[in-house]
Amino acid sequence: MIIGVPKEIKDHEYRVSLTPDGASALRAAGHDVVVEPSAGEGSGFTDDEYRKAGATIAKSKQDVFAQAEMILKVKEPLLSECALFRPGHVLFTYLHLASLPELTKALLATKITAIAYETTVAKDGSLPMLKPMSEIAGRMSVQIGAHYLEKTQGGRGVLLAGVPGVESGKVVVLGAGVVGTSATRMAVGLGAKVTVVNLDIERLRYLDDLYQGRIVTRAASAAAIEQTVCGADLVIGAVLVPGAKAPKLVPRALLSRMKRGAVVVDVSVDQGGCFETTKPTTHSDPVYVVDGVLHYCVANMPGIVPRTSTFALTNATLPYVMRLASDGVDRAIRADPGLAKGVNLRDGQVTCQGVADAHGLRFTPVL
Repeated sequence: MIIGVPKEIKDHEYRVSLTPDGASALRAAGHDVVVEPSAGEGSGFTDDEYRKAGATIAKSKQDVFAQAEMILKVKEPLLSECALFRPGHVLFTYLHLASLPELTKALLATKITAIAYETTVAKDGSLPMLKPMSEIAGRMSVQIGAHYLEKTQGGRGVLLAGVPGVESGKVVVLGAGVVGTSATRMAVGLGAKVTVVNLDIERLRYLDDLYQGRIVTRAASAAAIEQTVCGADLVIGAVLVPGAKAPKLVPRALLSRMKRGAVVVDVSVDQGGCFETTKPTTHSDPVYVVDGVLHYCVANMPGIVPRTSTFALTNATLPYVMRLASDGVDRAIRADPGLAKGVNLRDGQVTCQGVADAHGLRFTPVL
């Protein structure tokens, strides 16, 4: 199979979907890799490194799409890229279509097979290709939140770690999945007072045992969210419903009661966000203020730590890329029901229940 690696064009997106080592592994398995010029530069990979790995450097992005059978990306295509797809193309990337009705419509019209990293499920029920980026985004969320709590950034002027004689900052983490667990780790490490709110009591029990009394755990309820959020300096939105929109846990009426200069980092923004006031932002213009509360809602947070992110991404995606390239989509998804769950669109039909429900479209099972 011919695998195409275009350059990402989302704002400040420096990741690339395949490392030169990944390209070398695909070539060794008998596949061709076509890379857009300078696609890897943001992650520190030169065109020469890809050539040495056996890849071909295309003339342009259009050339990549024209040659390739499978398009390997990091982020969802922008609308401007949709015209480059043709029926029969396989797109493998982070899609998050439940919060993107216009892109869903545009991709349906192309009649491609669109497979999402974030809805592909491993045998143990985990999300293997979402996990590494969730770990990175979760860890970044606290350092970013700490930055925007600085007075010069518009925040309350709170140091999360505190100092002797002055209490630490209060961090609330909504969700205890991979993002929430990673955010908790960072916040505890900084010395903040951390409260984790989650539906799954067993997950809270795990975190309580892990941190041995250094965090507070609360079972998710409207009352628990209200009590914790109102007292917080930093709130991390870390809720995920795979393939579907995130629930709106914090209505504007509650947000308006938060401390002035408090910070919200909504990592769930890819799926619509878990605050009523969430709207996607970019690294060029990352924050906005609602009712005196700073909102950071960048949808590609790991894009600004591309060296780490690209290696982590390729580690997770390469086995699936290899399987799709070697077996073809039909054989691969029939052999692996978890990979079949990654198929969001196929031949002009919606094959992911969460995406169909989000946009009021007909759901057609892929198998």
